[in-house]
Amino acid sequence: MKLTMITVGKLKEKYWLDAVKEYKKRISKYAKIELIEVADEKEPNNAGPKDLEQIKDKEAERILSKIKDTQHVVTLEINGRQYTSEKLAQEYQRWMNTGKSDVVFVIGGSNGIGEAVKKRSNQEISFGTLTYPHQMMKVMMLEQLFRVNKILRNEAYHK
Repeated sequence: MKLTMITVGKLKEKYWLDAVKEYKKRISKYAKIELIEVADEKEPNNAGPKDLEQIKDKEAERILSKIKDTQHVVTLEINGRQYTSEKLAQEYQRWMNTGKSDVVFVIGGSNGIGEAVKKRSNQEISFGTLTYPHQMMKVMMLEQLFRVNKILRNEAYHK
């Protein structure tokens, strides 16, 4: 399985960088993983709805430039389908069984994901309706990918 995670914005804080490094190392025992960060667009003070859409559109262009036509794209969106870890493991297994062995996870910037990326998405998943920092979502998604692989192999970790 080849996994790619595309995120908007660069992680700067050491604690997030350490967590990402740790989960990347753990996942690499089960799958090839690539992490791609695209630049976030600066938000002007007093940005209105039109400004925010333009920001998301520019970030969407950067995201789409990193996605191949053959990749299965999963976007993290507040209105996406919610999974338990066990159900996500079943979905991961289904991807493998149906030849979707090159999966891209997209985490948008602080304003969300642009429409062009949503249109390219094959599947939307959600971690619930709470709002999380997108830096934290990167770590949470990596942790779940590690957990999914542990579940599928009946290895100790998931409780």
